[in-house]
Amino acid sequence: MTDTNPFESLQEQLDDASEYLDVREDVLERLKQPERVLELTLSVEMDDGTIETFDAYRSQFNGDRGPYKGGIRYHPGVTRDEVKALSGWMAYKTAVVDIPYGGGKGGIELDPSEYSESELERITRSFAEEIRPFIGEDKDVPAPDVNTGQREMNWIKDTYETLENTTAPGVITGKALENGGSKGRVEATGRSTMFAAREVFDYLGKDMEEATVAVQGYGNAGSIAARLLEDLGANVVAVSDSSGAIYNPEGFDTRQVKEFKRDTGSVAGYDRTTEEFGNEDLLTLDVDLLVPAALENAIDGGLAHDVQADVIVEAANGPLTPDADDVLTERGIHVVPDILANAGGVTVSYFEWVQNRQRFQWTEERVNEELESVITDAFDAMIDAYEANDLPNLRTAAYVVAVQRVVDAYEGSGSWP
Repeated sequence: MTDTNPFESLQEQLDDASEYLDVREDVLERLKQPERVLELTLSVEMDDGTIETFDAYRSQFNGDRGPYKGGIRYHPGVTRDEVKALSGWMAYKTAVVDIPYGGGKGGIELDPSEYSESELERITRSFAEEIRPFIGEDKDVPAPDVNTGQREMNWIKDTYETLENTTAPGVITGKALENGGSKGRVEATGRSTMFAAREVFDYLGKDMEEATVAVQGYGNAGSIAARLLEDLGANVVAVSDSSGAIYNPEGFDTRQVKEFKRDTGSVAGYDRTTEEFGNEDLLTLDVDLLVPAALENAIDGGLAHDVQADVIVEAANGPLTPDADDVLTERGIHVVPDILANAGGVTVSYFEWVQNRQRFQWTEERVNEELESVITDAFDAMIDAYEANDLPNLRTAAYVVAVQRVVDAYEGSGSWP
């Protein structure tokens, strides 16, 4: 893994796309910077009565197309630049799948495994109290991200509604069903990854039946993508988590591996027929499809020379550095970018927001059908741009589509003041 600054990676990706767009330099510069970044120091009482402080952030990148939208992550590696980059990726993610949102992102610098549930609740509510003036159903709609889920979203919703003395389920998405969540939300990111993989295999004339698959990161998105790809007939031969990776050239049952991880906390030690090795070894396996589903910057320019997968579909945000993109493009390895492949989460979050505003719940079948339509339409638009403009790779094509949509919204609204 490299130490490449993710915000610089985002800006480089936008520069690459701008070469194929008729966009003024001053407008482009505006689209490369967040509109505002809130930086916080949370002071929270621990179970033993001591006070601990936490650095926290909320970045609102671009609101030209609608309310800011993006997750909140709890991780010791959270930084200001990381949050800025993630909010930017979200702005262009919502644009490439053409849903009416801008981009936002938040995070708290902590390892949640080191704190009790009551401490995490107080930390979460403290964060919610601080960002309350900046969020709202028509302002900024947060969601889950790394190490957060329905529990944390429920706490934020309750804090907001209590302090505002109102009922506003659409203030946040990724909630439990009982708290206004949407059916299909938990599986959405993994499902869109599967749709993207299916579409690119079809586009390239490859057969998903018996295709070998390696998945780096066996959390929510990675494990669900693995299961859904297996259901299409693919053969998942390697998976990993933070403790290591397992490999079996004959493949294994993705559901059993998930149950083993749930019981033990790790995929390592799954069974005697699997080989155990490091995450980097998984990324360079000779497979038909590689799904990076962990954190950003997993593959840099050096490692990209050793990648043997025919196709990469990014379930994580920013798992490839710009240098890695250049190498893989030269080598003819197709990459379906994160802003399309993992957009299922924000798309179904949008569906949840719509349901909250309507006070009407959709069926899971409708959610999944609508998600498939959004992802396949976005894939087709990306391919149209790729072929029409003779672009170097699919990432540039996705950004050409996304940036043009944001520019159109900005120029259509005019500049004020």
